[in-house]
Amino acid sequence: MREIKNINSSWLFSSTEKSAPSALPTDWQKLDLPHTWNGTDGQDGGNDYLRQACYYAKEILKADLTGEENYVEFDAVNSSAEVFWNGASLCVHHGGYSRFRVKIPVDSIKESNLLVVCADNSPNEEVYPQVADFTFYGGIYRSVKLVCVNKSHFDLDYYGAPGIMVTPIVNGKNADVTVEGFITNPAGAEVSYKILDGDTVVCEATASADSAKVTMTIDNAHLWHGRKDPFLYTMEATLTVNGEAVDFVSTRFGCRSFSVDPEKGFILNGEEYPLRGVSRHQDYPTKGNALSLEDHKRDIDLIMEVGATTIRLAHYQHAQEFYDLCDENGLVIWAEIPYISRHMEGGYDNTISQMKELVAQNYNHASICFWGLSNEITIAGADDPHLIKNHKDLNKLVHDMDSTRLTTIATVTMCSMDNEYVHISDVLSYNHYFGWYGGTTDMNGKWFDDFHKKYPNKAIGLSEYGCEALNWHTSEPSQGDYTEEYQSYYHEELIKQIAERPYIWATHVWNMFDFAADARAEGGENGMNHKGLVTFDRQYKKDSFYAYKAWLNPEPMVHICSKRYIDRVEDVTKVTVYSNCNEVELFANGVSVGKQTKGQFPFFYFEVKNEGETTLEAKAGDLTDTATIRKVDTPNEEYIMKEENQVINWFEITTPVGYYSINDTIGDIMSTLKGKIALIKVLLLIKNVMSQGTKDGKAEVMGFSLGKIKVNKSMIDSLLGMVKGFTIKRAFMMMGNKFTKEQILEVNANLNKIKKKAKKK
Repeated sequence: MREIKNINSSWLFSSTEKSAPSALPTDWQKLDLPHTWNGTDGQDGGNDYLRQACYYAKEILKADLTGEENYVEFDAVNSSAEVFWNGASLCVHHGGYSRFRVKIPVDSIKESNLLVVCADNSPNEEVYPQVADFTFYGGIYRSVKLVCVNKSHFDLDYYGAPGIMVTPIVNGKNADVTVEGFITNPAGAEVSYKILDGDTVVCEATASADSAKVTMTIDNAHLWHGRKDPFLYTMEATLTVNGEAVDFVSTRFGCRSFSVDPEKGFILNGEEYPLRGVSRHQDYPTKGNALSLEDHKRDIDLIMEVGATTIRLAHYQHAQEFYDLCDENGLVIWAEIPYISRHMEGGYDNTISQMKELVAQNYNHASICFWGLSNEITIAGADDPHLIKNHKDLNKLVHDMDSTRLTTIATVTMCSMDNEYVHISDVLSYNHYFGWYGGTTDMNGKWFDDFHKKYPNKAIGLSEYGCEALNWHTSEPSQGDYTEEYQSYYHEELIKQIAERPYIWATHVWNMFDFAADARAEGGENGMNHKGLVTFDRQYKKDSFYAYKAWLNPEPMVHICSKRYIDRVEDVTKVTVYSNCNEVELFANGVSVGKQTKGQFPFFYFEVKNEGETTLEAKAGDLTDTATIRKVDTPNEEYIMKEENQVINWFEITTPVGYYSINDTIGDIMSTLKGKIALIKVLLLIKNVMSQGTKDGKAEVMGFSLGKIKVNKSMIDSLLGMVKGFTIKRAFMMMGNKFTKEQILEVNANLNKIKKKAKKK
């Protein structure tokens, strides 16, 4: 029978070797898997983390290889891997997020054997991802196992798949369950299948291993119904040869039907089931992607607490343990490959192989309802014929492999809703950041209404939206200030717009957790994207987390916002409370400030006198929450964003009354002719500075050459709508420590000469 042996312990590692060793090294670093070499340098900013080939080695004894055939199974190696056995190269695998297996030649096995893995996260033009807003960690960061089997066994060679494929189709109260086993050396073998509800056998059938496909019917099937009832059956498959069991596999599955209606959104088992949730990156501090099962469970628990019904697992295949947890908790999943940001003609084959792995390995998961083809791949333009063909081929491939699920794409804002590429997948979503990357929050709802009006038969979703927040605070939040208060405001506004539009088939906050993006230099902490509802270490739930919990999770709760914002200068301050209870009363030092009844949304706003030190207490039924505020004469500098790479202080920026400065928005400055001329000069400065040191002499942002972008009218219109909301100061800030203090002050001085346009009363 099959034996599976975890071999995570006692590996050797080197980042200095240039080739695979021929003998077990004695001077390499000793470690256990999972492991990444970028747990620190991939999270500290500068975009200078180690991207190269590194080597892992381990001794494997003959006694451990107990099968007639033996495989090494890698759950993930980022991003390319070459596997050596006793000095001979056995395979090369390209794709850092999926499982692959290597068969060990029987005649190569010795008493003591050397297994070596070259893990390589070097830049190249063939393997995705190469450009993206997250760190590409290197290493063997998921488990490695030995799989020892009989010569006749459930297949181990097809794209890391489990060897059986289960397809449940709901038919009224019943479910017709088709199971197909894929058998290596099937001659004379037979497969028996059992469907179990717990320990109870519901159905069973037998088939010849030559054609190991049968359909069984579950009467009065217990449906998998999302968070309400995530019920799972188990399919067991036993392979016998001459009456003797030689191999066994099992998988869980769920019986459910679903569809997407362009007007009503997601339909699960015939019921409207709004998909409102989050996106997730899989990294942790210092660990990178080398997560434990406990880490995955912690993430799921937090996602369940916030009340999400769906997760977009971006931008790559996640761990099997995490998909299992999604099955068990009833979360509807969008699974995707890392075909992201920059289309590479040389990467076509890699998109195909990574998609085959994604579908083959995850076909049996009840939680997965959508296969994602790509993310923001049209940043350089959507009219590339090769890009269009790549997507059409991926779309056809997915439907050929899986006729039961839908395809989708996450599209970048500036891509025209009329483009051919936008209409390739079954359903569509857009990544919109109106209100953060320019524009205003109210632009989100209008954009979706315009799309829905123009394409009423195309289901449209919101695949990314969000804004960044660290431990900065203000009573006057504004776009780009990185305060917890602005993030709360932003998400309150987006919740209101989403709730009013049930036709939006799914919404996914970007992101559930802060995550590492080593090229970033924003918000006062380099190397991070801080759009999470929860901090990178999973220790602090930002106020926006509770906004969603109040909206999505029916469990009664009450939360006072801005607990970390104690010192305030104003005489009367705004206090925001989130609660899903019908009534909230706020007390200041034991005296009632007022009692409010919940309206359409679970957000309560109180005006509180700020005198001395005040203890706030919010009561909602039997629930209470407390916070403290304190009256101060001058702002607490601990609440004001400070950047290590900041070259200019706020008090150095002159802002004469009636004249522009770098604190004004691009939209306001553009309203005058002289302002437009000044902005042209700013753009030339940005182009010159950002192009310095690049390979082609063209401006580069986050490693992507702006010279490769194909500009069209639609893109210009979209970009103008976004950037009008930016201040010049923030535009400089978002491009990192590229501009000198003198350059920024010169721009400010030029703007100080331009009189503001009088606003209409």
